[in-house]
Amino acid sequence: MRRFKLTIEYDGAPFVGWQRQENGLGVQQVLEEAVTEFCGETVLIEGAGRTDAGVHALAQVAHVDIEKETDANIVRDALNYYLRKVPVTILKSEEVSTEFHARFSATERAYLYRILDRRTPPSLNKGRVWWVPVALDAGAMNEAAQTLIGNHDFTTFRAVQCQADSPVKTLDVLTVERQGDEILIRARARSFLHRMVRNFAGTLKLVGEGKWTAGQVAEALAAADRTRGGPTAPPDGLYLTEVVY
Repeated sequence: MRRFKLTIEYDGAPFVGWQRQENGLGVQQVLEEAVTEFCGETVLIEGAGRTDAGVHALAQVAHVDIEKETDANIVRDALNYYLRKVPVTILKSEEVSTEFHARFSATERAYLYRILDRRTPPSLNKGRVWWVPVALDAGAMNEAAQTLIGNHDFTTFRAVQCQADSPVKTLDVLTVERQGDEILIRARARSFLHRMVRNFAGTLKLVGEGKWTAGQVAEALAAADRTRGGPTAPPDGLYLTEVVY
């Protein structure tokens, strides 16, 4: 039995999310089916984290155990062959110890949220950014973001259906900057609550529009009440960009 660590890129638009589900096609399912096509084995692929329907990944990480005698490069190329009809690519395959676990061995996860704040809608980036047709103040958004850094009860930014045992997390990085016509929100933490980054983005967008202040964001955080936070931003603009081990 050999364990392989897979680094995966995917467009989340056609999927119901990372996890295999009965109501549609999940990224996990197409990967598991590709492994079966490759070696005839029924496997469970464990991911570093679950992404929601429509959320993308530049570097999701997963692991899989394969009994077939093979090597990492063959696994990468074979899976990419069987994945060719879906927007999922194995960027890298590495053989690792069976003690490695894609989820539990991770020490940090990083996300990017993209907002296109121009008057005209996207064409090439449709489904890959949140289109907001008014100019946003990236500086004010970044200032407000800093009030969220640290160890807090993030109930205000937690989805109602979140299954995490505790709403307390330590947010290491949350920055906002402008790059051309886009506002880029970057977040880093050991782990995140369900829809936490999308709820950050929806709240910070209110700051960018001048509707909220940094002080109001801090007050919302302290309230530990989801109804006190801003709206949940759409999945289109969210990317899992890195998992650190």
